[in-house]
Amino acid sequence: MYGTNNNTHISKFLLLGLSNEPELQPLTFGLFLSMYLITVFGNLLIILAVSSDSHLHTPMYFFLSNLSFVDICFTSTTIPKMLWNIQTHSKVITYEGCIIQMFFFLLFGGSDVFLLTMMAYDRFVAICHPLHYTVIMNPWHCVLLLLSSYTISFPYSLLQSLTVVQLSFCTNREIPSFFCETNQVVQLACSDTFICDMVKYLAAVLLGGGSLAGIISSYSKIVSSIKGISSAHGKYKAFSTCASHLSVVFLFYCSVLGVYVISAVAHSSHSSATASVMHSVITPMLNPFIYSLRNKDIKEALKILFGKKKYRG
Repeated sequence: MYGTNNNTHISKFLLLGLSNEPELQPLTFGLFLSMYLITVFGNLLIILAVSSDSHLHTPMYFFLSNLSFVDICFTSTTIPKMLWNIQTHSKVITYEGCIIQMFFFLLFGGSDVFLLTMMAYDRFVAICHPLHYTVIMNPWHCVLLLLSSYTISFPYSLLQSLTVVQLSFCTNREIPSFFCETNQVVQLACSDTFICDMVKYLAAVLLGGGSLAGIISSYSKIVSSIKGISSAHGKYKAFSTCASHLSVVFLFYCSVLGVYVISAVAHSSHSSATASVMHSVITPMLNPFIYSLRNKDIKEALKILFGKKKYRG
């Protein structure tokens, strides 16, 4: 892009990564390759388990399998490029590649938020309106909810990316992270970033805050309904269907808040990049473990998938 005040044409950026120490690069490569493979195969196993077992063809597992798909795509927007740069001893990412990476990171990150909200709504209907569950959460309604997550995430990620495209950049091309994080890229701009900042803050309030409010509202009604259950076994059974989802929600929002808080408070770019790892790498990797270790149905489906148990029914 061209501009004035010593602005130059930007054709590429430099991703500084997590460390500049050459001796640490093989360790970083091995660590992130391992985490990426665990994330892909772990989430892929969830998808295969749900699709192969007809007992799991329910709204809850429909959203779970789509969450696993989104998590695979989410990590695939950043980690492969990082691994390639380490392997080739390069820090370069093209300007176009940076914008594309930013767009898909925002798209799948936004989809993650909405899927977690829909999963909370599914648990609300199942526990608070069990007699109407099959009517409310019918297949068409589930598909409609899924499409709405992409319908909302797509224009947001496109708008945010387009506002970055309109910015002019100076000679400083170094991004202190392992991927093109929106905040880091915007900080390199020489032109006015007011519109870009407004889009970011409005999205955080309307999309992030709205989704979190929906999750809190759903679970507040779920807790009220569980209190009305007379037997302790019934209370435990109702709550156990929400435990995995609550764990994932807690992990996801804590990591997101950690990224924003550390970015705002800490002056160290290394601290911000480390916090981004938690949000963009660790959380998608842990999701399959959280759902499989605490979920009897998923365990049974995985045993059937690996031939250790005969098909149920």
